[in-house]
Amino acid sequence: MKVISKNPATEEVNSEFDTFDRAKIEGVCRESRAAFKEWRELDINDRAEYIMKLALALRAKKDEYARYMTIEMGKPIRQSLAEVEKCAWTAEVYANNAEKWLADEIVDAGAKESFITPEPLGVILSIMPWNFPFWQALRFGIPALTAGNVSILRHSNSVPICAMAIESAFASAGFPANVFRTIITDHGEVKRLIRSRSINGVSLTGSLEAGRSVGSVAGKSVKKFVLELGGSDAFIVLDDADVGAAAQVAVEARIVNSGQSCIAAKRFIVMKGVAEAFTSGLVEAMRSKKVGDPMDMGTDIGPLANKQQLDNLDAQVKSSVALGAKAECGGVKREGKGYFYEPTVLAGVKPNMPVAKEEVFGPVAPVIIAKSENDALRIANNSRFGLGASVWTEDTERGERMARALDVGMAFVNGMVVSDPRFPFGGVKESGIGRELSRYGMLEFTNIKSVIIK
Repeated sequence: MKVISKNPATEEVNSEFDTFDRAKIEGVCRESRAAFKEWRELDINDRAEYIMKLALALRAKKDEYARYMTIEMGKPIRQSLAEVEKCAWTAEVYANNAEKWLADEIVDAGAKESFITPEPLGVILSIMPWNFPFWQALRFGIPALTAGNVSILRHSNSVPICAMAIESAFASAGFPANVFRTIITDHGEVKRLIRSRSINGVSLTGSLEAGRSVGSVAGKSVKKFVLELGGSDAFIVLDDADVGAAAQVAVEARIVNSGQSCIAAKRFIVMKGVAEAFTSGLVEAMRSKKVGDPMDMGTDIGPLANKQQLDNLDAQVKSSVALGAKAECGGVKREGKGYFYEPTVLAGVKPNMPVAKEEVFGPVAPVIIAKSENDALRIANNSRFGLGASVWTEDTERGERMARALDVGMAFVNGMVVSDPRFPFGGVKESGIGRELSRYGMLEFTNIKSVIIK
């Protein structure tokens, strides 16, 4: 079977890869298990030194890695460069905190000695999507390796160049062989691999359907799993907010990665008194964004990753307009080569419309009017997703009250939702199970062992 890497801006083929056959995959598993036995025994400070070297290796080839992302999934090059830098920073955060975050927890239990210690599980399979080709893989990989695990990456078959480049980054950093490996394979082999004794845990970032499938297989095999399944983040503008500032940030929160981010703002819930001013500012800001060649440093919005994503987005918008939404700008595909969609603001959106109740991947901003603060909270929580949300208000106590009441894993007041290696990343409801990043994410794939010595 061939895996084809295609440039979504030009629709040209970048390159083709052969999938790994079963014998090659099993060989990778054997080598990874052997590597784990030595990697786990390294002193934590020695592992941290390798992690710090990874930061240097990523920065050394930042331009090359960024280009791979842009030609494979269309991310504007400016954002691709920032993604590599964020991966390097995350490596530094873990290298600097590894000893503290993995320290034994002493418990006074009346024994001679008693403590809780985290121990690595073994070989962890990560199944990652195309939208943040380096960040998604390393958001998992860096914490897992810091904890003493080894990892096998099964990346999206849309980004095979990035997948192989990530493995090479670990080699460039001087990591021991087989501590981090990449495989290219089909979905059937992934399920077989999860069931095998070679794998001790699995982390997936992807769609709800993929999460259900992987969680089911891992659960039947009694394997630890973490699922990050996306979201429909609420961007709530209260009646005392700085509407102009909120509208400017709203656009950035919506168009990051051309709108293809699980934590992008996707539902703009605005109190009635400021809805007209906010929508006007949102439209003006959206129209000012440059759409085009993602290799141009001035481009704000590139193509969607593939034709299926483009067609799905177009169908969601058309269906919502048929139900009464109004396109204040955009609302159509861009003509010509590439999978481009015009930056769009939809007014008159109701919670039952596809752009409000489904996850929307693309530069489309639906505005929903709320009658009151409580109504805004009700609309925000009335979603099957619960990843992130932001609240905009001049009254920070009011904002904190709202943040605490939101059914999400991450809540921001007067700031857009972003991931940060110092804080746990993940959601509730159908946004997933478990956490990534911070100490909490690192401990997901450890055995939290109690030791009591009488």
